[in-house]
This record gives sequence, C-alpha cells and structure tokens, in this order.
Amino acid sequence: MRFETKKKIVIVCVQLLIVLGFVVGADWASDSFHRFFHSYYADIALPLGLYFLLKTLENKYAFLRPWYRKATAVFLIVSASEILQFFGIYALARIFDPLDFLAYASGILSAVFIDQALFAKMFNFWE
Repeated sequence: MRFETKKKIVIVCVQLLIVLGFVVGADWASDSFHRFFHSYYADIALPLGLYFLLKTLENKYAFLRPWYRKATAVFLIVSASEILQFFGIYALARIFDPLDFLAYASGILSAVFIDQALFAKMFNFWE
C-alpha cells in the first residue's frame, strides 16, 4: 500500500473519531462538562479536523507542507467565521463568543501536536 494511501486512512480515522464525539455527545457527563461540550466541542474539533484535511493536500500544494502554514490557514478560516458572526453574518454558527478564538487555537495546537509529535513518530509513512 502506498504511503499516501496509508496517510489518508489515518486521517479518515481521525475524522471518524471527531464525528463519534459529536454522536456520543456529553449527555452522560456532569453538568459543567456537558455545558462545556455543547459550547466548545465543535470549536475545538472543527479546526482539528480541518488541519488534517489540509494534510491530505500537502503533496499537491507544496506551500501547505510546513505545519505552521496549515495551522495559520485553518485559524484564519475559522476566525473569519467568528468575526462574521460578530457583524451578524452567520457562518458556521449564530452566536459570537470571543472565547471561541481560544477554542480554535486549542484545536489547532492539538492537531499540530498529534501531527508532529505523535503521528510523525508512530508512522514511518507520515512525513
């Protein structure tokens, strides 16, 4: 199996884990965690997933190869959505929350950690 195919399989698994988080939800959790989940899970998971989707394009578009370019692109996209919400233009959500920027950053930093520290060491085909 080609390295690129193996990488895509890992990325699909990451995306499926994100979806599983949405499906399972946090109805089982304490009230404070449940509230946090419904307020910020998507704001963390969406940038994480977008980062890995961009990872699939880095062989085709060389400028996306460095992790910081993928991270910057994702942060700009999701931040633009949040800024549009501030002006009453609904993109991805309806309520402006400045804490969403922190959630976006934590999702992106988590993706970079998973990409650079975990997957790069776990899989010989990753880079």
